[in-house]
Amino acid sequence: MTIVTHELDETCESALEDLKDFSSFNEQRFHTCRRSMTDKKEIIDLLEKIEVMVSENDHHCYTTPMCDGKKEQKEQMEQKLYKEETAGTEELQKAPEITKKVSELKETGEAEHSEKTDDSTKGKSEIKSLSSETKEKGESHSKKDRQTESETLLRRLNLQVQHKLSAADFLQIRPPVQMNQDILETDVGRSFLQRLMMLDYRARYIPVRQESPGARYSQTLPISESDDNDLDALFSTTVDVDQSKQTNMHPMDVQMAVFHCSDSFLKQNMITKLSQCQYALPFLVPNAEPATIECPLWTFRQITKTWKTTQVKDGSETVTMTSMPICNAETHMVSFFRLDSVSESKSQLMNSLINDRHNTFFHRNCPGSTKSRHLMDGVVEIAWYCPAGKPNDSFTDCIAFCNLHGDALMFEKQTKILTETSSVNVVLVPTLEKSHRSTTVISDLYKSQKPLVILTADNVCDAVLMKPGMCKMGLKDRSQSDVSESLKGIIRNMLSGLETSFQLKSMANVSGIRVDEDDPVCRKGEKAAMEIFNLIQGMDISKIKDRFLPCQGQLWHQWSRIKKELYHLKGNVDKEKSQKEQQLMKIREDQCSASCSELMKSFTESLISLSSQEKEYFLKWTQILIDALCTDDLSSILQSYDEKWSEVLDLKKKKPKSPLLAGKQDELETIPKKLQSANFGLEHIFREMGQIYEAHQALNKKTNSGQTNWSKYPKLAADLMISGRPMELMDGDAGHVPLMWISSVLEEVIKKLGDQRVFVLSVLGVKSSGKSTMLNAMFGLQFAVSAGRCTKGAFMQLVKVSEDIQKDFKFDYVLVVDTEGLRAPELAGDATLHHDNALATFVVGLGNMTLINIFGENPAEMQDVLQIVVQAFMRMKKVKLSPSCVFVHQNVTDIGAAEKNMDGKRRLQEKLDQMVQQAAKEEMCNVECFSDIIAFDVQQDVKYFAQLWEGSPPMAPPNPGYSESAQDLKRMILAKASQSAGITLSHFKSKIQDLWNAVMNEQFVFSFKNTLEIAAYRKLEVQYGNWTWDLRSSMLPIENQLYTRIENGELDNVDRTYLLKEMSKTYEKNKKDMTSHFEDNRDKDTLVQWRGRFEKKIHEFHEEQVKEVKRKLDEVIQQKKACKKLDDKKPEFENKLLQKSKELAQQLKDKAKDEKELQKQFNSVWTDWVSELTEDIKPIKDINLEDDKIFILEELGIEWSLIDESSSSGRYKNVSKVGNYCSYITYKKYQEHCNKVQQSEGGKKETKTHTTRKRNDLFSAALEAGLDLAQHVFGFGSTTEQNAGQGELNDALPHEEQEVIRTFINNIDQQSFDTIKTKPVATRGYSQTYLQEVAKNVQEKLTEFESERKYSFKKEFTVDVLLYVFERLGSWLSYSHQTFKKNNDALTYLNNNKTQYYNVFRSFCKGNSSAVVFGEMICDKLKVSTVEAVCNKTAIDLAGEMRCSFPAFSGNRLDLEKHVLKSLAVNENFDGFIKYIRHPRKQVEVFIKEEVEKYIFREHKGKAQNILKKNVDDISQLVRQALFKATTKVKTQGGGTEMWVKEFSSFLKDELPLDTICCQNFSDINNFDFLKEEIEKGLVNIIEEMNHLSLDKMKKFRQRPDQILIDRLCKCCWETCPFCGAVCTNTLENHSPEDHSVPFHRSGAISGVHYKGTDIMSVDFCTTRVANDNSFYPDHTLEYTIPYKQYRKAGPRFANWRITPDESKLKYWTWFVCRFQKDLEDHYGHKFKGDGEIPSEWRTHTKEEAIQSLDEMFKL
Repeated sequence: MTIVTHELDETCESALEDLKDFSSFNEQRFHTCRRSMTDKKEIIDLLEKIEVMVSENDHHCYTTPMCDGKKEQKEQMEQKLYKEETAGTEELQKAPEITKKVSELKETGEAEHSEKTDDSTKGKSEIKSLSSETKEKGESHSKKDRQTESETLLRRLNLQVQHKLSAADFLQIRPPVQMNQDILETDVGRSFLQRLMMLDYRARYIPVRQESPGARYSQTLPISESDDNDLDALFSTTVDVDQSKQTNMHPMDVQMAVFHCSDSFLKQNMITKLSQCQYALPFLVPNAEPATIECPLWTFRQITKTWKTTQVKDGSETVTMTSMPICNAETHMVSFFRLDSVSESKSQLMNSLINDRHNTFFHRNCPGSTKSRHLMDGVVEIAWYCPAGKPNDSFTDCIAFCNLHGDALMFEKQTKILTETSSVNVVLVPTLEKSHRSTTVISDLYKSQKPLVILTADNVCDAVLMKPGMCKMGLKDRSQSDVSESLKGIIRNMLSGLETSFQLKSMANVSGIRVDEDDPVCRKGEKAAMEIFNLIQGMDISKIKDRFLPCQGQLWHQWSRIKKELYHLKGNVDKEKSQKEQQLMKIREDQCSASCSELMKSFTESLISLSSQEKEYFLKWTQILIDALCTDDLSSILQSYDEKWSEVLDLKKKKPKSPLLAGKQDELETIPKKLQSANFGLEHIFREMGQIYEAHQALNKKTNSGQTNWSKYPKLAADLMISGRPMELMDGDAGHVPLMWISSVLEEVIKKLGDQRVFVLSVLGVKSSGKSTMLNAMFGLQFAVSAGRCTKGAFMQLVKVSEDIQKDFKFDYVLVVDTEGLRAPELAGDATLHHDNALATFVVGLGNMTLINIFGENPAEMQDVLQIVVQAFMRMKKVKLSPSCVFVHQNVTDIGAAEKNMDGKRRLQEKLDQMVQQAAKEEMCNVECFSDIIAFDVQQDVKYFAQLWEGSPPMAPPNPGYSESAQDLKRMILAKASQSAGITLSHFKSKIQDLWNAVMNEQFVFSFKNTLEIAAYRKLEVQYGNWTWDLRSSMLPIENQLYTRIENGELDNVDRTYLLKEMSKTYEKNKKDMTSHFEDNRDKDTLVQWRGRFEKKIHEFHEEQVKEVKRKLDEVIQQKKACKKLDDKKPEFENKLLQKSKELAQQLKDKAKDEKELQKQFNSVWTDWVSELTEDIKPIKDINLEDDKIFILEELGIEWSLIDESSSSGRYKNVSKVGNYCSYITYKKYQEHCNKVQQSEGGKKETKTHTTRKRNDLFSAALEAGLDLAQHVFGFGSTTEQNAGQGELNDALPHEEQEVIRTFINNIDQQSFDTIKTKPVATRGYSQTYLQEVAKNVQEKLTEFESERKYSFKKEFTVDVLLYVFERLGSWLSYSHQTFKKNNDALTYLNNNKTQYYNVFRSFCKGNSSAVVFGEMICDKLKVSTVEAVCNKTAIDLAGEMRCSFPAFSGNRLDLEKHVLKSLAVNENFDGFIKYIRHPRKQVEVFIKEEVEKYIFREHKGKAQNILKKNVDDISQLVRQALFKATTKVKTQGGGTEMWVKEFSSFLKDELPLDTICCQNFSDINNFDFLKEEIEKGLVNIIEEMNHLSLDKMKKFRQRPDQILIDRLCKCCWETCPFCGAVCTNTLENHSPEDHSVPFHRSGAISGVHYKGTDIMSVDFCTTRVANDNSFYPDHTLEYTIPYKQYRKAGPRFANWRITPDESKLKYWTWFVCRFQKDLEDHYGHKFKGDGEIPSEWRTHTKEEAIQSLDEMFKL
């Protein structure tokens, strides 16, 4: 017996011919195997034939191998044969063993092959059945082998079936794919998926890295071991094979391995991407465990196909576009099979039918193909041909092509399913001989009614129609194109009369296969989705949203429109605003009422109740079902749009002015609206959730019974966002951002993930320019990309940075923001420009980086987009946001042409610079080129993308160059991102609110309020307060110490360098703390902009403090020098008085016990003693300021009656707080006109008519006099009519002028005070000339002020102003003069020390020794100085304690403001409010004093006393130390009283200001221990007394806690808003270039603002005014107005104020207006009426709400 083997691609005909020539050959006794030797059925057939042949042989014959050679080679070849061909048998060496195996196998084969006969024996040999037992063994071994091979494959790929890959694993930011680099085998599977997700169809062809680095390029070939001249070796076909070397993996094995090891969602994504790459998809997949065939129907659910069908009707062709989910498409199906081995490639032939330029089906000639494959046999793949509606279409309708891989004879179940399902079956056979094994199958197919095409490999005949529906064609010697064209024609003809027979989703009903959708989890998700689908099925798509999603329709659009109108108010702004706010609340109520739809209830309940996997299925199913429902309508609408557009174009050519054309154009305009109504998706349901939440949250409504808890909605949305689902950021239909909803969702995300850092990547570009496709390709995202579902609005998707690259970045996630296109055709004109500018500004501001997507390189197309983008970036520069940008040119034909790209970049740079120069004028920004507003490198930051499709859709695959461009862009983005820290999610949340609120206002730059930046600045202000307090609190003890030295005569010059040295330690610590704060703070990227300024401010504060302390101490030195004369006299006075006291005491010794007598005697001589001592010294008199004031005023020519009236009534005290100054003025030309009017009346008695006319004449006179009584621009009726009946000109003085007068009074008051403070009153005493100088200056200023006005002041005004100024100066002059008198008047000094000398006298009378008397005298001096020292130290300590622990004083300027306002509200004192409104600093000082008083004497009295006691203890300890050291030194060195006093004073010189101690009368003291004991006894009494010291004593000394705090807290900005008078809350006094700002402004009525020429109050808020379209007069003398939105152009007063448009109002001020309405009307003389009527909503605000609203001020 001879066995001949050959390779698959060889034929055996030559071998048979050779056998005939060289041996006797019985042609009937041969058998040919057509398939592989690893095929079990082939082996069974072979063994049967061998058994028959062996049984016919003579028994003495035996078999032997034909080849001879080495024993090792022989054994090796045998082992190879056994492994490849027997598939389960262990040995095949001897004939008896083979026979035995055959007999065993025959029994097992009976059931399966009982009817099978061996045609090769032509009926002479009967086929015997095989043993079932042996067959099972063979199948078992075969299965094990396949399983082993599969496991080996998975192990090589590092994949596991048990541990599925998930979609989340690939929804991460990973390193860019290296396109042209070999990768490790273990990474092939994941690399395949990564590249597939980015739409690179070359994902199948991934080069694998060899074990050795150079192995891939090695040219080393195996070397033969034969001799050089051995021709036999040359002609030998045997080759030594390296068995140890692993074969390459088949690309389709890699694909199927990944498929098997992926979860259902990743499979779905994978199949969707394969479909987009125009690849065939797994349709029927055999599973090993359990042995079933699975149809992965779920994986097809996301695929939508679009095609155009061509039909001929009435002689004309009509093209119909169809777009639908492929699962629902009813199409023809053509199935291809191969029976036995065929040399032609079936898959390659199918590709030529579908797309001859693309390998839809993988075939043997594709790159990477190998001889062996393990996972593809038995797999059926499917692909659809989609015609484009063009003449060159291969087929006129959509057709499904199925391809069964492997020999169909081996896969009966798959073959049966396909043949029954297909419209046409195409079979490839090696031959049509009846003896062939395929005959039975072909016979069955031939007999069936299904059309059949048989392609024969060994036949050369053309196509022959055997019978209707049955055709055969030979393949031999024919080109593939010839075969393809013929086959196309055959299939077209066969399908032309057939009904469609295939629908993918119907596979769920086919028996014998398992559908993946049968999984319980999937079914549960589908069931929940079907509940929703059943509600909307059968409905008109355009009405679904109106019925089931009412909150987002008309109501939401109306709400958005009204919200935008709030920024464009006219007329009575606050009244209109209040009405609109009520409308907004009414809409919210309507939304709440309409939010109970059954669909939303079902949807949200499912989200809440389902598990995470069930929820994912539920959402997918819901989207799939909704898409399927909408697709038909969308297709028909788009089809009608094409038809109408074609009709319009035809009419334009034929009848350009016909009415029919206008009608058709109108019809065309309505189609986009229909398209929008029919556009319904999952995002609309989520949008409805957001609106339900916002409506309930705005009204704070509770959930009704039967409703889903709306408060859970943000958490549900956050879970989905974290899982990678895009979330709508901006509603594109309403053009609005639901801020409340977005904020709540992000807050929930933060709760779950923590406040992670994100890098925000946004994209901008023209509509349909491929933005979403680009993002999907770069990051594997799922943004909608089909033409019917373009992105509308903006969506954000959270993408995690993978762990393998996390270390290279400073953020945890990338947040991708995809936006709708600019220049949308549905918007027109100004609407487009405004919408695009708003969107671009919003998106650019959000992004750390923005991709500017440009379609093509046409400059005209680019211009509009570039202009929008440039303006957006310029706005970012002005509000100090610094995003980066990259320009992406898509659809560029030749991206590799460097020269062309350089030219394109140059043109782009020029265009950008040109746009910048244009935009700079509009935005008022001084820039010349694009790089001035953003860091931009045209060489690096411009990328070119190839066109997306490689050919013409719908059959074109994506262009691989596009994927390469996407990865190149991704690489650059990640490189730039690695340099950024991104922003926190909380910052992103705030940024959304800030940007959108600013975008809503046309003046974006002036409207933008960076909440996070404001918060960071406020924290920095608090730190600044801490740093300055550290410096201040460190300087106070130094100042005290030096002051004491000066008082003790130990210091007569303060050196600045000494102060700097003493402060250096604290200052250096401060600098370190600042450095740490700016470099280590979480907000360091934000803080860096202020670092230099604050470091400079701290330095300036330090320098200024040193300078101020030196100035104060120099003044003390000057005062000390000024009273030197008296100081020199003090020892003389003391010695004489001590001597006199001693002498008197000697005389009165016997009366020592009679205290009254001693007092009487001492008093009787004291006056004489003082007179004697001061007889040569002139006493300093007290001053009489009241007489001086009257004298000076009369000297100025003012009548006594006016002075007396103002003084006695106290009117002058309120001159700076008067609400209306009209009573103080006289109009210059008005009086002249009055005289004329009186003359014309002729003295007649005035009637009512005359009075009315006179009033009108008076009004005309006012106009003639130049008063601007024009209508105030708040938008009310005729001013002339309203004023005609008023008759009084008192109300004609505009509010602005009233404020000018008030400012003039305050300024002149401050100037006078500053002037008087320069006078040396404390050192030289008071002089009347000081007040005369002030009075003269005030009069000159008044005259100058009047000269610039059209009115003059009455004398009453001059009197009141002068008295007001004198009042303030008087207290300072009195105090300073008293200081002078105290320090320089000998009489005063002596009388102040009378008690001290009486105590000495009394002690002498009692006969005490000198030591006792001296000790008592020192104790008296110590008592005075220790009280002063303790009080000063306690004042400093209490100020520090309150600064740290009292909330009002421990924060920044805004904190202080908040507590001041709370205090005013609690007390409800109108006068206090007016003082705050007119003189905010004075009221703040009052508040500080009151709070200090309350803290020390009531609320924390115990703590204050403890501080006092501690300081008493410290001082007493210090004195004891001084006593000990002075006594010790005197005893040691043998000194006397003088030495003891010197040492004692020296030790205390820095702590206690001791008065002069004269020891001349105590030189007899020699027992200093006794002196020490006496002083210590007295000290005990002093300490006891001081422990019970009243804290009121502090008010008498130099340091006071309230003044320390005032000096610290009031050193800030006090500028007031030019509109409403609100105070700037910046902690820095001079904070330029930062603008003045305040979190909440107030109603103008609070400051007396009224409509010009009327007595009507204006209740408008500044923040409302600057958002409306009205104008105002910057000055009442001007004839032109300025729009409120451009208020900064109104002059210096306005230019430095930042007033952010804001529709919200602080309830505090609305409550105040209502609470003090009558007081305000009386104070200002105006009324809240007409257009100034208080909105009714304000009256609902309570005092508690007002106080609570102040806390909101700190948050904003």
